[in-house]
Amino acid sequence: MLATVIVAWIVFTLLVKVVKTKTKTAFITATGIVILHTGFGISPLDIWHQIIQVLQTLSQVIRVR
Repeated sequence: MLATVIVAWIVFTLLVKVVKTKTKTAFITATGIVILHTGFGISPLDIWHQIIQVLQTLSQVIRVR
């Protein structure tokens, strides 16, 4: 019984840490997108297109080698 409680506590603690990290990352990302949109007029769709373009360029570079 004690081992079960200890394992459950470890799993719970790890889960809380993961959720905190994910929440912090989501908040930072959302803040960055809002700043880019309001400050520079860059939409989330523009960011997404740029990410796709970078990934395509990287895949072409990797294929060449």
